[in-house]
Amino acid sequence: MNKSFWISSLVSLIVLTSAVRAQPKVIDRVVAVVGREYILQSDLDDQTNYYAFANRIDPTAPGLKEQILEAMINKKLILERAMEDSTISVREEDVTAQLDQLIAQRVQQAGSEKKLEEVYGMPLAKMKREFRDETRKELMVQQMQQNKFGDITATKREIEDFYAMYKDSLPSVPEEMEIYHIFRLPKVTESAKKLSMGKAQRILDSIKAGGDFAQFAHRYSEDPGTKEYGGDLGFARRGQFFREFEEAIFSLKENQFANIVETPVGLHIMQLLERRGESVHVRHILFKIQLDSSQVELTKVFLVGLRDSVHNGAQFTDLAKRYSEDKETTPLGGYLGKFTVTQFDKVLLQVVKDMKEGAISDPIEVEYSASKGYHIVYLKRRIPEHKMNLQDDWKRVEQLATGTKRNNEYQKWIDQLHKDLYWESRL
Repeated sequence: MNKSFWISSLVSLIVLTSAVRAQPKVIDRVVAVVGREYILQSDLDDQTNYYAFANRIDPTAPGLKEQILEAMINKKLILERAMEDSTISVREEDVTAQLDQLIAQRVQQAGSEKKLEEVYGMPLAKMKREFRDETRKELMVQQMQQNKFGDITATKREIEDFYAMYKDSLPSVPEEMEIYHIFRLPKVTESAKKLSMGKAQRILDSIKAGGDFAQFAHRYSEDPGTKEYGGDLGFARRGQFFREFEEAIFSLKENQFANIVETPVGLHIMQLLERRGESVHVRHILFKIQLDSSQVELTKVFLVGLRDSVHNGAQFTDLAKRYSEDKETTPLGGYLGKFTVTQFDKVLLQVVKDMKEGAISDPIEVEYSASKGYHIVYLKRRIPEHKMNLQDDWKRVEQLATGTKRNNEYQKWIDQLHKDLYWESRL
């Protein structure tokens, strides 16, 4: 099995998998030494079991544990080289942000913070201390790999040579559909905004008077991703929030509340819990502004009018550039992309699967940045299932050729690290 496949798979494993076990083992042993690092039997067992579970294979399969250990050794070799490289620098705020993200993922998997603490046998605060060094190492390995291979791409000649060599074994490309859309958000009325603002202000006043922020968030917040965690957004850096949200939160002192802030998704009560450089730890309560049914109907009627204009000779792409409110696709004439059947979400697939080329859908409700809007979808063309070829699938072949080139360069580098650095397997 390709060694680079194993290292790329294992590098992506969550740090918490190998850093701690729910039931401490009394007996453990070192199964490998790599420079200043070592690998324990318990770590190898955890990685093997996790990989087998994630890939639905038997963890006792012959050779699996040996291949996992080889990948772990390779990762340690990369870490050793990263420690020697003065260009590798991991910021503490990046470690914090990555660790918060990993723990938040595990909280979601476990069902609650309490259940996660039960699984790992320690409070969240201790987890963050225990796993911090391992998280830093993970980021160093990722940065080292990015620096080494991130800029490697296949040339035109290499792509053509790759295709000539592997064309008979390349997979078929499933049927694809090229689609465009025009998106509109129903307008928010002042009366609806005033109603939501009053509710938000009353709750903010209650919190300032001594109310429990987490309990209010759990009860009232309309952000499903954070309400179960008391509105906690964890640590985040600049550029990860809406502009209005960011301007307010970075102007606060620790534990201070902002005035109610409006963003494209609604109204926010927010509190700055902690600040570390350009990273902030925030919690919030979201109130979505309820749409007026008359505005929803007006939006649908407007979209139907645009569809009728296309039927009367207007260009869909011109109308999308002029009227669509999807900032990402508007400059592209509403172009969403080419998708295979497996890449569509269920709602959109249900709409386009029976459409003919050139057809435009009825207005469809769609989520957009946590808000509800409506769009009409234009199916420009269907591309039948076919064998991958350079004329129709250049980008696909290019990606495969680039991946193969990176894997080959990676393997050469790993072989050299095996020669240059000290390592020993004791399995």
